[in-house]
Amino acid sequence: MRCVHLKVLLRQEIQRLITKNNVTHFISGMAIGTDLIAAEVVLELKKQYQKITLESAIPHEEQAAHWAVAQREKYYDIASRCDTETMIQGMYTPDCFRKRNQYMVEHSAYVIAVWNGKPSGTSQTVMLAREKNRFLTMINPKTLEITRVNQLHMAQE
Repeated sequence: MRCVHLKVLLRQEIQRLITKNNVTHFISGMAIGTDLIAAEVVLELKKQYQKITLESAIPHEEQAAHWAVAQREKYYDIASRCDTETMIQGMYTPDCFRKRNQYMVEHSAYVIAVWNGKPSGTSQTVMLAREKNRFLTMINPKTLEITRVNQLHMAQE
């Protein structure tokens, strides 16, 4: 049930960025979970907002190669509907996910992070977004509480 509510919150936040902040380009890291859910939301919203685009930022070429069949099929379906694909590197290395996250932050003005506050790749992305002074929306996956950073600089809601 919490996953359904999380998807609703992601949809609301993405729509808010489109309508209030004129965001037209979204990037997904294409990881299992929130990345793919958010990518699905953007693809759904493209029916309503024809000018928005979705880019897949893939850390390495075989990211989904060892996933379960259903997850892999979902990944390839979403990837095939993205407007652009950015392959960070061909082969896996221990830092390829960090490089992918860095790419996404560097190419974004707004970052949405579903983060439980614990050390992780998402926490590194949140810290990088703060360092780069990006507009940051954090959604706690347990409480579904939304925190926005740099809210004073955002367009009036």
